Amino acid sequence: MPARIRRDDEVVLLAGKDRGRTGKVLRVVSATDKVVVEGCNMIKRHQRPRPGTNDVGGIIEREAPVHSSNVALVDPTDNRPTRIRFEEQDGVRVRVSVRSGERV
Repeated sequence: MPARIRRDDEVVLLAGKDRGRTGKVLRVVSATDKVVVEGCNMIKRHQRPRPGTNDVGGIIEREAPVHSSNVALVDPTDNRPTRIRFEEQDGVRVRVSVRSGERV
């Protein structure tokens, strides 16, 4: 079955400390059913400098994964969260917004 949420999709967070924020999906971790959303669920990571690379040490802020059940796709017509369903159009399965019926 095709994935409901894919990289570069615009999503809104439904739960957690960043509830209501929108962002672009940077990465999908299908093994754990999680997604990484740009600018959301930021964590601080204490990183050691690694000689031989350009990695400098210090406190680095980066996005942590969020479970895919806690995000919803943004409807292209009204920028509100929507569920999606799969329909077959011209012999191809496509994602369609439940809210507006638009192809996502």
